[in-house]
Amino acid sequence: MSSSKTPLLDQVHTPADLRKLDESQLRQVADELRAEMIDAVSVTGGHLGAGLGVVELTVALHWVFNTPDDRLIWDVGHQAYPHKIITGRRDRIRTLRQPGGLTGFTTRAESEYDPFGAGHSSTSISAGLGMAVARDLKGGTNNVIAVIGDGAMSAGMAYEAMNNAGARDERLIVVLNDNDMSIAPPTGALSAYFARITSSGTYLYVRDIAKQLAKMLPKHWERRAARVEEYTRHLWQGGAWFEELGFYYIGPIDGHDFSQLLPVLKNVREANQGPILVHVVTRKGKGYGPAEEADDKYHGVNRFNVVTGAQVKVKSNAPSYTSVFAESLIEQARKDRRIVAITAAMPSGTGLDLFGEAFPERTFDVGIAEQHAVTFAAGLATEGLRPFCALYSTFLQRAYDQVVHDVAIQKLPVRFAIDRAGFVGADGATHAGSFDIAYLGCLPDMVVMAAADEAELKHMVATAALIDDRPSAFRYPRGEGVGVEMPAEGRPLEIGKGRILREGSTVAILSLGTRLKDALKAAEQLAAFGLSTTVADARFAKPLDTDLIARLARGHEVLVTIEEGSVGGFGSYVLHYLATSGLLDRGIKVRPMVLPDVFVEHGKPEAMYEAAGLGAAGIVDTVFKALGRERMVGADRA
Repeated sequence: MSSSKTPLLDQVHTPADLRKLDESQLRQVADELRAEMIDAVSVTGGHLGAGLGVVELTVALHWVFNTPDDRLIWDVGHQAYPHKIITGRRDRIRTLRQPGGLTGFTTRAESEYDPFGAGHSSTSISAGLGMAVARDLKGGTNNVIAVIGDGAMSAGMAYEAMNNAGARDERLIVVLNDNDMSIAPPTGALSAYFARITSSGTYLYVRDIAKQLAKMLPKHWERRAARVEEYTRHLWQGGAWFEELGFYYIGPIDGHDFSQLLPVLKNVREANQGPILVHVVTRKGKGYGPAEEADDKYHGVNRFNVVTGAQVKVKSNAPSYTSVFAESLIEQARKDRRIVAITAAMPSGTGLDLFGEAFPERTFDVGIAEQHAVTFAAGLATEGLRPFCALYSTFLQRAYDQVVHDVAIQKLPVRFAIDRAGFVGADGATHAGSFDIAYLGCLPDMVVMAAADEAELKHMVATAALIDDRPSAFRYPRGEGVGVEMPAEGRPLEIGKGRILREGSTVAILSLGTRLKDALKAAEQLAAFGLSTTVADARFAKPLDTDLIARLARGHEVLVTIEEGSVGGFGSYVLHYLATSGLLDRGIKVRPMVLPDVFVEHGKPEAMYEAAGLGAAGIVDTVFKALGRERMVGADRA
C-alpha cells in the first residue's frame, strides 16, 4: 500500500461508514484491515490464520449487506477478528483475549453485530435458519448470512441444518469458506463468469419460468428438465451435493477478488430464492508471509514479531499435560498393540499428532465430529481394541448422548482422555472444562479420575489402559505441570483409592485434580495458625474412596473438598456418601469448594482460580469460616 494514500480504515468506525466508501476503495480498506489485524494479534496472541483468510470476504459482506439489520453469523469465531475491527471494536482489539478485554469469539453481549455466540464450530447454519424462520414469522425482510468453514462442514450438525433448511425453503444465505480442502475445481475466469451469471436475477427468473413450464409437462419430462438445468451447471462447477440438500449452489469464486465477490453477493442479496450456498475459496494466512509458509497457517499463535513472524516462546519449567498424555499413551501402545487413539480434528491440541507419528495406522482423526468419534470408539471397543478417545472437556459435551447410550449402557471400555479440564485462560467460558465431573460421574460403572500433577497423569494413562470391563475417563488441565519428578514408566493405580500426602488432626482437605498444590500450600498457612491439617488426593471421583472419606470425617473437625469443576460433581458425591452413611450426624463440618455457578470470562488461569476462591487463600478462608473464627488481620494471603 502506497504511503501517499490517505488511510481509509480510520474512517470506518461501523459498517455504515464502510458502505459510504466507493467500491474502488475496498481494496485499500482490506489491505489496511489485514495490517491492523496482524499488528493487533502480534500484541495479544490468538487465532490469526483464519482471520487473514477472510479479510476481503469480511469487507465485502459488510459493504453489500445492511448489518446489523441483516444478520451475519460467523461460525466458530476464529475468523471473526476482522469483523470485530470494523464493527466498532477497533479501539479495543489489542485487549483481545486479555482479562477484561474482547473475547476471542463472537459474543452477543459484546456487540449488536454478533447475533450469535460461536465458540464451538458448526452451529451457524442451524442458528441462521432459526433467525430466518423467526424473520418470516414476524414479517421481516432482512437477510440472514451464515459463514462456515470447510472444516466446520465436516460436522454432522451442519448437514442436519442444511437438510432442514432445504426442506423448508426459507430465504437463507450460507457462505462456505473453503480454505483448506478442494471441494471443487480451481477457480478461474470462466468459473467466475459462470458464478456471476448463475447468481444473477435474470438467470434465476428464467430458471423459475423454466421450472413452472416443466411442471406443465408429464412427470417424467418435468424430472428430465430439472436434471438438464442442474447438470448443465454442475458440469462446470460441481455442487451437486448441496443441490441434493435443497440449496441453490453458486461457485466456486475467489474469496480474495472483489471483482468476483461483490457481483455475486449483490445478486444473492437481491434473489427471491430459497436457501443459497455461495462457495468461496480463500487462503488461510493470506497476506502474511510467515503465516502462509507455516504448516498450520498460524492458526493459533503466541505474541510474535511482525517483521520476522517469530513467536514469543513461553518459558516452561515442566512438560505440558498434553505432551505427558501423548508420551504416556505412546509408552502404553508400544506394549499393547490393541491401543488405538481417536481425535476430532484436534491432533495437535490433544497431543495425538505425536501418537500419530509413532503409530499412524492406529491414529484416527474423524474431523469435527465428536458424536461420531465416541460411537466410533465404542465400535472399536466391541472388537477387543482399546480405544483412547482424546477430546477437550468442552467438546466432549457435544457427544454426551453417545457417551451414555453407545458407551456407558453397554459398559464398553472406551477411555476418555479429557484435556482442558477446569479454566482454560484466554479461550474463556466457551472452552472451560467445567462440567465433565458432574456429567460423567452420574453414569453407572464409569471410572472418573483427575490428575493432581503430571506424574499422576502418567499413572492414570497406564491405569486406563488396563480397565477393560467398563468405560473410564481421566481429566487434566491446559498448560504445564507443576514440576514434579517424572516416573520412569506409568504405574497402574488401584481403582477407587486415593492417597494421603500430609497427616493432621483438625482440618482435612480432600483435593481432586490440580488444586492439590494449593491445598498443600493452604495446609502450611493453617499450620502457622496452629491448625493441624491433613491433605489427601482423591484421585478418583468415581468410584469414591469411601474408606478414605470416612477416615477423614471421623478424625477431623472440618472436611474441605476442592475440585476444578462445577457444583454437582465430586463434592456432591462426597456429601451424598457422608449423608447416607450417617457420618454427617457426627458433627463434621463439610465445605465443598467448586467453580462458581456462573460462566467465567477469559483471563489468566491462576488469577481466575484465585478470584473464584479456589487458591490457597480461599481454602484458608473457607476453613476459618467453617470453624467460626475470624482470620487474623495481616495474615499471609499469598
